[in-house]
Amino acid sequence: MKFTAYERTLQGTGASRRLRLADKVPGIVYGAGEPKMVELDHNALFFALKKEAFHSSILEMELGGKVEKVLLRDFQVHAWRPIVLHIDFQRVDETTRLRKKVPLHFSGEENSPAVKTDKCVISHVMNDLEIECLASHLPEFVNIDLSNLAKNQSLHVSDLQLPAGIKAVKRGTLNPVVVAVTIPKIEEEVVAPVVVADKKGAKAKKDEKQNKK
Repeated sequence: MKFTAYERTLQGTGASRRLRLADKVPGIVYGAGEPKMVELDHNALFFALKKEAFHSSILEMELGGKVEKVLLRDFQVHAWRPIVLHIDFQRVDETTRLRKKVPLHFSGEENSPAVKTDKCVISHVMNDLEIECLASHLPEFVNIDLSNLAKNQSLHVSDLQLPAGIKAVKRGTLNPVVVAVTIPKIEEEVVAPVVVADKKGAKAKKDEKQNKK
């Protein structure tokens, strides 16, 4: 994805406030050289942030007539208003080794034995995964094939078959569950008891009422 940024000379809280009042977003670009203060059009950035690829892929930033490859590193938004307050980018090249969380896309779930044969429920425990790779290998997302999942099976991070050059970031000996298969609970149908009327008793009560009259 490509976007346009503009150099920012004024710094400080007051300058940032004036930028936001003018529908601009203050930001910074760092890495591979001197940090540079930038500003972006708020509306264009706001809608770009709604796109998955803007968060997880290498971006082309046009700045001062030059195009640089950058990666979104952080952004801040207002607590309750739809306003982007600040944004950070990192310059990257093909030799940059980085760590980044990327979305997980799941496929083949409906064709798995767990769902198709055993009518199980598949729960997506994780929706993104932190990976380590060269910037040139960074994927927009990682696809997870669930077509072989069976009943009572769980898929852990160590079970994932990631593309060449990409590895999952481990946290010690932890091996989190990515997907879990569970058997749905079958609720027993409660049948209301059928009350059979006692014909003799009913007739006796009827005769008693008539005698009272």
